[in-house]
Amino acid sequence: MQFKPVISYICLGLLTLLLVTIISPARAQYSQLPPKAQNSTEAATQLEKGKTFYQGELFSEAAASWQQAAQAYQIQGDRFHQSLSLSYLSLAYQELGQWQAAETAITQSLDILKSQPALDNRGLAILAQALNTQGNLQLARGEAESALKTWKQAAVVYTEAGDQAGSMGSEINQAQALQNLGMYRRAQITLDRVFKKLQAQPNSLLKAKGLQSLGVALQVLGNLEESQEVLEQSLEISQQLNSTANTSEILFSLANTARDLQDYQKASRLYQQVAANTTNPLRKVEAQLNQLSLIVQITNSSEATEFPSPGGKDAQTLVPKIQSQLLQLPPSRRAVYAQVNLAETILKIGKGQKLANYQDIAEILARAISQARILQDSRAESYALGQLGRLYEQKQQWKDAQQVTTEALSLAQEISANDIAYRWQWQLGRILQQLQESNQAVVAYTDAVNTLEFLRGDLLAINPEVQFSFRESVEPVYRQLVGLLLQPAIGNDNTKVAPSQKNLEKAREVIESLQLAQLENFFREACLDAKPQQIDKVDATAAVIYPIILPDRLAVILSVPEQPLDYYETRLPETEVQSILEQLLQSLNPAFSNRVRLRFSQQVYNWLIQPAEAKLSENEVKTLVFILDGALRNLPMAALYDGQKYLLQKYNIALSQGLQLLEPRALPREGLKALTGGLTEARQGFSPLPAVEFEVNQIASELPAEILLNQEFTKATLQAQIQEAPFRVVHLATHGQFSSQADETFLLTWEGRINVKDLDQLLHVRERDDSNPIELLVLSACQTAEGDKQAALGLAGIALRSGARSTLATLWSVQDESTAELMAEFYRELSQVEISKALALRQAQLSLLRKPQYEHPFYWAPFVLVGNWL
Repeated sequence: MQFKPVISYICLGLLTLLLVTIISPARAQYSQLPPKAQNSTEAATQLEKGKTFYQGELFSEAAASWQQAAQAYQIQGDRFHQSLSLSYLSLAYQELGQWQAAETAITQSLDILKSQPALDNRGLAILAQALNTQGNLQLARGEAESALKTWKQAAVVYTEAGDQAGSMGSEINQAQALQNLGMYRRAQITLDRVFKKLQAQPNSLLKAKGLQSLGVALQVLGNLEESQEVLEQSLEISQQLNSTANTSEILFSLANTARDLQDYQKASRLYQQVAANTTNPLRKVEAQLNQLSLIVQITNSSEATEFPSPGGKDAQTLVPKIQSQLLQLPPSRRAVYAQVNLAETILKIGKGQKLANYQDIAEILARAISQARILQDSRAESYALGQLGRLYEQKQQWKDAQQVTTEALSLAQEISANDIAYRWQWQLGRILQQLQESNQAVVAYTDAVNTLEFLRGDLLAINPEVQFSFRESVEPVYRQLVGLLLQPAIGNDNTKVAPSQKNLEKAREVIESLQLAQLENFFREACLDAKPQQIDKVDATAAVIYPIILPDRLAVILSVPEQPLDYYETRLPETEVQSILEQLLQSLNPAFSNRVRLRFSQQVYNWLIQPAEAKLSENEVKTLVFILDGALRNLPMAALYDGQKYLLQKYNIALSQGLQLLEPRALPREGLKALTGGLTEARQGFSPLPAVEFEVNQIASELPAEILLNQEFTKATLQAQIQEAPFRVVHLATHGQFSSQADETFLLTWEGRINVKDLDQLLHVRERDDSNPIELLVLSACQTAEGDKQAALGLAGIALRSGARSTLATLWSVQDESTAELMAEFYRELSQVEISKALALRQAQLSLLRKPQYEHPFYWAPFVLVGNWL
């Protein structure tokens, strides 16, 4: 884990900015107040003490001071300062998780201001600050729409008060609210607007800080390249102004962005630079902690050989330095987090590298807990206690682990800190499982998943102070619950029996929720509202197969219409399953022997299909819908082999991200028109596709089509054509890449690239009530990113982001001649009313398989249909 200044700190951290842009000017104007206000030295002292406490993260002391200030100003009749004190008081209560007290304080603050007959610039500045505080409270309580509205009001008031910096801060906050609402494009537009405003300003320290806040916001939204550019500009201005303190803060943000970009050498260098030059002892420790966690991350990963020695400061030398410096820090929330961070990083180090013994770690955590209690900081205390529970878990002191974790969870729930509560629910589930208390473990895991589902859009900002990776801290919660639900039950005669229907249904629901969470993490925003569908009502001849890769087995849930769920499994370690899946994928290259390919293909067939053969036959199933997991997404199910036939020769095949995201509807043939576009010439380093012209002309011979080729195939012309006519089919014969990273998932046009995040805007089908939606998007020359085991997630992302009900794409780039033949046959079949999209694709693939030159699965297997197969 690593320390990151994140978006939630922009509003709370705006207090520092506001001290410059609001408080100082306001203080300069206080001389205009009546004499009674001028002489209110005790109230003013408490107000200033509160600021000092707050900036030192002594939130309880800050709250007490601001409470006294508010009461003193009330007695004196100084309504403006009373309102300001109450606004600050709400900030302190929010940090302490005292949400009702925070709500009361900010409501009182705003009521005072609303009761004033007119507000001068000072009053407007205080009103804007109070609105910003209210927006932060609303977002923290999951009220993103209310927060957005409030921050818009704050921006207007800041502008009216002549405070452009405050207005831009409110706009940056609006971007997070928009992101939480799933409005990525509007969030991006908002940040772009802030950037233009900042660019128009002369260089100043305020501009440098504004650019830094913008850079951090872009980082959280996943726009890492833009984040880096903005932060580098901020750094340049700060260095020109010789602001050492601000320069160190920007370098710290740049290091975190470089780490997210997997530029580990740069991140390491920048962390060392911050540690060497910052004048802030706490920031020095945080930089060293991030350096340490980076070393541990690389050491524990396959990338260790690619990462050079981090300037001689390896883990063994860093740990004692950090420990020594931590002892010198005064108590604060960040100091508590730093100690917890150190303990967790030490626990993560790989085997063979002992950085500290358990007793040392326990002492670090005991000190952190003690400091959190002195601070009366329930959030920090919960965080430290939970990590102590993790230490007991690793030492297999299960009862101690249960007790401490339960205490940490109780504290988190008391202050509605869901972002850390789910971690302790998950931890408690693991502990209870070890204590053989399976039912309670399922309850704890279910609570953790429910908390994650509640967070949804906030998954990207899990634990604002210390950010975790999705694959380490979210995905395992779902998988481990599924594994627990699918454990064999014990029958009356003490024999093991299959999981109950209730558990199978719950496991299916959880794995579908994971699919949705993975897509939201891919886009770094909420995707769509889930709408669960009953398979029987979608297609009575389709079966759904859920393969789930678990640490100790490959589990499969089978759903056949009007039948109970079936379950079967293959007991193999996850590493062995992954190895076989990788070997099967490699063997689909024609350079490998048929014997090797068929052996692996049959092995996977036996895992996924063979146990279900009888039931599929009895129920006359015609279509298999796969909701694939992990590395299985990179494999074409059509190429699985039963010893005599490929799966393609027996069934129609489709893929889905989950029935929650399925819109069941058959393709309407009346008025069917296609928009086709593509590239025949080499562009941007990609090879030419000469057969594309034949491909699009063949499509035009089967149904009415508009053709955009080469120079005409641009983003602008494509969008213009879609807006002019209601095309039900969009066929793009161009290079493209699917990656596990949204920024690396794109389609090639003549003049550039269409990123997956821009696809819905381009195709103009986001609105679900559109009377002429795109029914089918065809991408006939794309491929998954080489070496990316999660690359097929990009295909799922394209399918979802396009808004099309179905997407036909390729897992790897195939000869364009064979592709052209397959596509011509596909559209011939599709023109027949009684043929579904899945059957049309199957018939087209079979037509290739029957030709000797294309009988190898390499040519016909990579074509996959995602989404609605009807």
